[in-house]
Amino acid sequence: MDSPHVTMPKQTILLSIPGLREKDVAVMPKLRQLTAGGEIADLVPSFPCVTCPVQANMTTGRLPDAHGVVANGFYWRDQQRVEMWTSPNECIDRPQIWDLLGHHEREYTSAVWFPLHSKGCEADFVCTPAPIHNPDGSESLWCYTRPIELYGELRDALGHFPLRHFWGPLAGIPSSEWIARSAVFAARRWQPDFFYIYLPHLDYAAQRTGPDSAAAETAVVELDAVLGLLAEGMHDAYHDELLWLIAGEYAITKVDHVAYPNRVLREAGLLKVREADDGEYLDLAASRAWAMVDHQFAHVFTADDNPHALAQVAAVFRNQPGIAEVLVGAERNRYRLDHPRSGEVVLISTPNSWQTYCWWLSDDRAPGFTRTVDIHRKPGYDPVELCFDPATKSIPLDAALIRGSHGAPARDRAQRSVILASEPVMFPGPSIADTDVFGIVLRQFGIKME
Repeated sequence: MDSPHVTMPKQTILLSIPGLREKDVAVMPKLRQLTAGGEIADLVPSFPCVTCPVQANMTTGRLPDAHGVVANGFYWRDQQRVEMWTSPNECIDRPQIWDLLGHHEREYTSAVWFPLHSKGCEADFVCTPAPIHNPDGSESLWCYTRPIELYGELRDALGHFPLRHFWGPLAGIPSSEWIARSAVFAARRWQPDFFYIYLPHLDYAAQRTGPDSAAAETAVVELDAVLGLLAEGMHDAYHDELLWLIAGEYAITKVDHVAYPNRVLREAGLLKVREADDGEYLDLAASRAWAMVDHQFAHVFTADDNPHALAQVAAVFRNQPGIAEVLVGAERNRYRLDHPRSGEVVLISTPNSWQTYCWWLSDDRAPGFTRTVDIHRKPGYDPVELCFDPATKSIPLDAALIRGSHGAPARDRAQRSVILASEPVMFPGPSIADTDVFGIVLRQFGIKME
């Protein structure tokens, strides 16, 4: 039993809100009320500035060469298989915040709500999307939860998680609102000491129509209302004063150019396709090089890693429009990406450009899944899934529709997001790295890391 003279740390809620900027905070009264009297600083995302690596940076305090999350997906070379978005928590090779809290002598409890790669993590309470794939190709709505029966209870109380509002043309505020309401449901029952919640709403309009578009401004207002709902619910659930930390993950910037790495490789004779009834498919086994693209960067995987072969691959991208850097082999150390899971070559976009996975040279040869929301079959991230073509009643193939992106190194302040705290927590300075979030949280529980 704790001594009556020992002060227990405040229960802490960490909100992960991609795309949150200081200018957004200025028009979010609920968020400002929640963090009044606290601190604010620039949050500098580490390259690659995309969801899975940044979340792993924040929860481990390490960078991709240590934790192994080198992108939003992986290419498992031994299986010649691409896995986008679905890898369980075991893909993260370093302890996370909840691991250290759970092994502390006080056995602090943690809840993890919707960050990527949370399936199978060691937190006490977990909720993350896990639709059931039926034999007929259809999907049934479901979430992975700990305890296992929790999703059934959430479904009965709140309805099914609105997956179609989590990604795709209908992506919008209903998904973030459900996440907030379900988190409150769990907090009322268990009051975990640490609660990590991912609210993705600002990601959608900022990519679809641009970070400063009218739709993006509306999204800020919508999210602020959800934050008000979340704050009220959490304070009711905990009764005690809470410490809130709000981390913007990364900022989305305007883009007006698209690069096509796989088309470049195909035209150079390095990428091969196979013909099928519904179009051309990427042939991983026959290709000498292909690119797994991810917003503003790509991992290029090669069949041969000798210096001559890598130099040949790199050469085709030198001076390509929209490509700012081409990193080969040990050059990946520049951004702590020298990891076995990384491509032999890494491509980095200019700030105004992003990269699409397309390899077909004519739209009539695009494989059937390209016109669908199919995040797991596409060997790369496809933001065009946020759009809808009423003429074909499907996802369009026009990559130029996308007006916002992220992922390139955050060299300009416009590429930084923001971090806020509801009370002074001694941020290391006016700007902090995403990896600093790990230590900031643990310090609240009296845990100091070397």
